[in-house]
Amino acid sequence: MVTSIHRPTKAIIDLSAITQNIENILQQLSQEMNLFAVVKADGYGHGAVAVANAALKAGANGFCVATIDEGIELREAGITQPILVLGVVETAHIHLLSEYDLAFPVTTLTWLKDAAMILQLEQLPRSLKVHLKVDTGMGRIGFLASENVNEAVRLIESIPQIEWEGIFTHFATADQAEKSYYEIQKNRFMAILEQLPYQPLYVHDSNSATALWHEPIGNLVRYGVALYGLNPSGQAVAAPYKLKAALELVSAVVQVKQLPKDYGIGYGETYITPKPEWIGTVPIGYADGWLRKLQGFHILVDGNFCEIVGRVCMDQIMIRLPHEVPVGTKVTLIGKNGGHEITLQQVAEKLETIHYEVACGISPRVPREYIE
Repeated sequence: MVTSIHRPTKAIIDLSAITQNIENILQQLSQEMNLFAVVKADGYGHGAVAVANAALKAGANGFCVATIDEGIELREAGITQPILVLGVVETAHIHLLSEYDLAFPVTTLTWLKDAAMILQLEQLPRSLKVHLKVDTGMGRIGFLASENVNEAVRLIESIPQIEWEGIFTHFATADQAEKSYYEIQKNRFMAILEQLPYQPLYVHDSNSATALWHEPIGNLVRYGVALYGLNPSGQAVAAPYKLKAALELVSAVVQVKQLPKDYGIGYGETYITPKPEWIGTVPIGYADGWLRKLQGFHILVDGNFCEIVGRVCMDQIMIRLPHEVPVGTKVTLIGKNGGHEITLQQVAEKLETIHYEVACGISPRVPREYIE
């Protein structure tokens, strides 16, 4: 999808917010703790490379991505720090992992056995760095807590071209006030660590929520959504300190007209003017990630909350204005305007989802502009 730079719609990313959020969490962590900034999904829609560089300036030690390709993007942008791929990778891509020095999770003995057969016949540029992933209660990828992780360690030790760099798990409910299931997962992980013959370079269980509200196990934090100034729990649990949102979504009014009473607006005529009304058109729509369910929500124009009337179109929305405004007037869809604010969390609540999804859903068609 081409980025549409010749219209007023854009996402403005405040990199100083990224650095501030990292500096704040580092103050809470011990000096022995490593911080890996999670920049998967193009930095949660904020731009992976720009966020990674800002994170480095603030003291991040490494990065987490979801796929090999996301890791390659960082390497080709000049990032030399450790990068951990969080998703399952196929043995067919072993050479890429080695070439770009990407650490990755091993989740089954079968993967290790298949890799051992491949590596008997092939030489790699450098050793493969693996992190054993333990499924303590997410039901996703990883060794079950009941499986013998030590067998995986022994198998790794038998393969000269594989280096055991880490072991980790992921919590399902670290962002909730109720802690019983978190404690179950934590205890399962600790029991596995106690049975290991020795511990690797990195031991980690902490995502943003764990780092904010719990005591991390190990020596590495995977700092994700809080890096972008977003509370991992939404509004369920208050953050221990203020998180600074990094993303602002803005556009401008491209046409203003006064429509008469009983005039239908948008596909399906889902809004009919009850009286003469000033209607503005803004160039953003569901192809940009501003979804159809946002009909009836609002945006900010000159500090006024203006309702989205009629269905959200693929490329445009229509808003009810309190009065005529000049064409080109700035509108704010996410962010502050005239003393008021619309947050990603509020948009998410309207969409009955989470702010992660809203941020990641802002499409590549929307340009990202970076400010300090």
